[in-house]
Amino acid sequence: MSLLRIAVPNKGSLSQAATEMLRESGYRQREDAKQLTLSDPDNGVEFFYLRPRDIALYVGEGTLDAGVTGRDLLLDSAAQADEALSLGFGRSRFRFAGPDGAFSDVAQLAGTRIATSYVGVVRAFLEARGIEASVVRLDGAVETSIQLGVADVIADVVETGSTLRQAGLATFGETILESEAVLVTRRGSVPPAFEVFKRRLEGVLVARGYVMMDYDIEEAHVGAAVDLTPGIESPTISPLRREGWVAVRAMVPRDGAHRLMDELYQIGARGILLTDIHACRL
Repeated sequence: MSLLRIAVPNKGSLSQAATEMLRESGYRQREDAKQLTLSDPDNGVEFFYLRPRDIALYVGEGTLDAGVTGRDLLLDSAAQADEALSLGFGRSRFRFAGPDGAFSDVAQLAGTRIATSYVGVVRAFLEARGIEASVVRLDGAVETSIQLGVADVIADVVETGSTLRQAGLATFGETILESEAVLVTRRGSVPPAFEVFKRRLEGVLVARGYVMMDYDIEEAHVGAAVDLTPGIESPTISPLRREGWVAVRAMVPRDGAHRLMDELYQIGARGILLTDIHACRL
């Protein structure tokens, strides 16, 4: 049986998080950062550690079956690859920035020079809005390009904005792109084994977003309790030795779980426990 060939970022902000997610999904991962490939025949997968910017291209050409990369890199590459699953890490926001006070709207970009590392993303954004501007490709720090006279505006990832402020720049206009790590596949060609791989990653996403809640409550209050904890499909309710009481188990969103515990306590629940979920299949 041939192994599913998966590309993983070999370095950068996506690398460690992708590796951790794959480990949580039950796959072997490399121990040496210099290792370029890793075979995991027990799970039917072979991993290839590549530059994040190249991953969508390899997948789109059919050299590899799937890969983890950034949505920004996928769109910038114009590869014949599609986003199959958003992975919930590596989030970033792309914005235009110029000298503080000089720009307020993207319509003002007409006729300007825009420096960016993501030429494909920026050109697509401009074309969709009928704006004609010159896009200059620069790799690395683009903030100095305005000061050096290479560009009038930059388009870059914005996190806190402190780097822009230090360079005397300010963001303006609408967001170009909201990016995060994504799982990509070749357009129009997905091997059957890919669904198992995807399902494992989905299980990790659910496990990270939910916790298991257990509590005891009088039967008279079960209806109100279940309204608070409906679970993914339905909670498990089991009779207790104590007459008139039941035990309830349900998956609940991790965010707000402690507030939920308070609400359950107020309606009579006792012995309320939260447990982490390491993996699941729904």
